[in-house]
Amino acid sequence: MSGPLLPPDVIEIRGIRGFGRHGVFDHERADGQEFVVDVRLELDTRAAAASDDLADTVNYGVVAEQVHQAIETDPVDLIETLAQRIADLCLADERVTATAVTIHKPSAPISVPFDDVVLTVQRRAGESS
Repeated sequence: MSGPLLPPDVIEIRGIRGFGRHGVFDHERADGQEFVVDVRLELDTRAAAASDDLADTVNYGVVAEQVHQAIETDPVDLIETLAQRIADLCLADERVTATAVTIHKPSAPISVPFDDVVLTVQRRAGESS
């Protein structure tokens, strides 16, 4: 007899900062700005808990480094494109069943006072991007 499905386990990495040159305006490409990224990884961590072995789970240090590199290289016009790129790299590990990627662009070129521009995308493994 099986019980109700349990929600997935979650690893979150918040506040990954990097200097990028993403944006549609020439000055964004020339001057660059800080981007902040949060990632949420859904996975089953029971094997790692049982083995106490890093090889049985997602290495969040490696994920953070990959996200940082995505922020700082290969500029794109839209944060939607950057978010999809990061979601794809999170889902490249077959143990990750779903991800949420949040991009913060606190220095976006907006002419009125504001705190932050935020985009969150949610993706599941096996869905085409």
